[in-house]
Amino acid sequence: MASKVHLKLAIAEHPHTAAIRDGSIPIEGVDAEFITVHPQIGAFRRMVRDVEFDVCELAPTTYIIARAYGAPFVALPIFVVRRFHHSGLLVRPDAGITTPKDLEGKKVGVRAYSVTTGAWTRQVLIDEFGLDPSKVTWVVDDEEHVTQLQLPPNVIHAPKGTSLADMMASGELVAGFHGNAGIGRTGDPTGGWKEVEANYPDMFPNAAELEAEYYARTGVYPMHGTIVVKDSVLAEHPWVAKSIYDAFDKAKQDWLAKLNAGELTDKKNRKYVELQKIVGNDPLPYGIEENRKTIEALEATAFKQGLTPRRMSMDELFVDPRV
Repeated sequence: MASKVHLKLAIAEHPHTAAIRDGSIPIEGVDAEFITVHPQIGAFRRMVRDVEFDVCELAPTTYIIARAYGAPFVALPIFVVRRFHHSGLLVRPDAGITTPKDLEGKKVGVRAYSVTTGAWTRQVLIDEFGLDPSKVTWVVDDEEHVTQLQLPPNVIHAPKGTSLADMMASGELVAGFHGNAGIGRTGDPTGGWKEVEANYPDMFPNAAELEAEYYARTGVYPMHGTIVVKDSVLAEHPWVAKSIYDAFDKAKQDWLAKLNAGELTDKKNRKYVELQKIVGNDPLPYGIEENRKTIEALEATAFKQGLTPRRMSMDELFVDPRV
């Protein structure tokens, strides 16, 4: 490589990517310009709508939808956020919801229908508990990242000036997602949202037990932050895929060594110590084969949930940097 390729990267701040962002672990052959977007969700929209960055961390469901509609970027099998999704769906205690099937015929709130948290949780409800998602009215209070997405007819918007938290409090919703999916907010978006504490019980009080059993049986380990690269960059510089992969893998291995040595004890890192108890030593596995079951599960459920207009192959969705 005679000279380095200048690339703009929008990657969130994670303990296991910090060494890449600060330059202590370089991306070979790349002059990296890091763009910080707070929150990272802002970068999602800028990437899928304007293809603003050369490399970007995207929500995987957003990526799969965008790719299905012809987005000119492709994913590498690098997933920088992981978690399970048997927890986080809150129910009103007076709504008579004892099993996921009880949601049929009712209204459930989610920030946006395509949000990855919602997609993964619905995958659990559908594949593990037999929920028919078409029989639930999904109420959203935000726009979808991918503007081409055609929402199913059973997805509706909350009335203007009304939040999901307001609808949950009034009993219009029987359930809704915690935190970034909307139940943690109230107020009028034109006048500013207010954070509120959601004091509703979780659909699955034994979520941790269910998650461990689910992983042991299925091998599916839900991913979030997914690294994508412009097609044009890889067409001109195909070696970039391996350079990026190698840098992320080196940063992760160094972080993992510190994690296992007990040097990292803050909340962000403790999360992955807990996940190690379920998935083993590496709580952030990279690579296509290491994640094949998970990728296939998300692609399949995205289509089943009406998020993508067609099925998509692994080769269409991912570049294998190790080949």
